[in-house]
Amino acid sequence: MGKLIVTTNSSLDGVVQDPDGKEGSPLGGWFGRFGADDLAQWTEVETAETLNAEALLLGRRSDEWFAARWQSRTGEWADKLNSMPKYVVSSTSKQPEWSNSTVLTGDVVGEVEKLKQGIDGEILVYASYQLVQTLIEHDLVDEIRLMIFPVILGDGARLFGRTSDRKALRLVRTSTVGNGLTFVAYEVVHAV
Repeated sequence: MGKLIVTTNSSLDGVVQDPDGKEGSPLGGWFGRFGADDLAQWTEVETAETLNAEALLLGRRSDEWFAARWQSRTGEWADKLNSMPKYVVSSTSKQPEWSNSTVLTGDVVGEVEKLKQGIDGEILVYASYQLVQTLIEHDLVDEIRLMIFPVILGDGARLFGRTSDRKALRLVRTSTVGNGLTFVAYEVVHAV
């Protein structure tokens, strides 16, 4: 059975919106501005994570965003990302942008449950915060990994939204990446 892992970059106050500034939000561009000195170490962590994964799960907008940035790249990390199976949740798109992708339509919860049953290993969820909120609400997430950037943005879309109940987590790993980034990993404690 697959293990669904949400992995994303975040400001200290949980904002995940417009990290590269290309979406045009007034607070965008925080990734490079507040992580610049640590991005070589960040790349090492992200590459290792990807090399250990079996698949990616993305929302439609994240599929478009990552496809535009990764399809032309090469190297160990890019080669793995471009070749691994990708599953795109979308109610509007029938044709995914990124290579080796399959569109999941219909009942998101049911489709992701089937996906977890069919893949043995880690399924990473990059960005896709609206999808992540649905997955968390329906107890489909097994682990949450955050790379926290040293900035409080005060506004913008956040990874976590409202839930119908509390979601218990257990800290499984924490480390400093470079001199300013913090990596934390939490296992989701599923009720028995």
